[in-house]
Amino acid sequence: MAKWRGAMELFDIYDDERNRTGRTAERNQKLKGGEHQLIVHVNIMNTQNQLLIQQRQPHKPDWPGYWDISVGGCVQAGETSREAAEREVFEELGLEIDLAQAVPYFWIHFPNGFADEYIVHQDLNLGMLNLQPTEVQGVKWASYDEVMCMMKEGTFFPYQRSMLELIFSFSEIGDKT
Repeated sequence: MAKWRGAMELFDIYDDERNRTGRTAERNQKLKGGEHQLIVHVNIMNTQNQLLIQQRQPHKPDWPGYWDISVGGCVQAGETSREAAEREVFEELGLEIDLAQAVPYFWIHFPNGFADEYIVHQDLNLGMLNLQPTEVQGVKWASYDEVMCMMKEGTFFPYQRSMLELIFSFSEIGDKT
């Protein structure tokens, strides 16, 4: 389970090889060179090859009002990537998922961190989701072309195009459950 000091969220610090160092840091703490955090993204795809995207609340300090992938968040101290992915989906969308047999489809190295990318194939009734009011103002399904158009317009979080291409390509060949 995650470690907390007061109301401060902690995360494990990883080295360049993705090994836990045994040290932790507080959320939003600037890391030194060679120190990394682990985050997760859960990309929910429907049978129409559309990605569930969420719109961030306008009061969020980072990327307010931008559209983003289905779910994302930091792996808390003591958590596994899989546990964090399940927790984040429940917190942000009110949806319980079981990733016990899942591994990330791929991972990305970014400055001071690693992102594990999960892809879940599920048709959802969006009206049944319980959105986290402090994080998410809305959700919708979007095709690859729609997401690319939103990126061009500057309304979608500026991920690398290759990451989004991978997400959509894996959804076409993935095991649809």
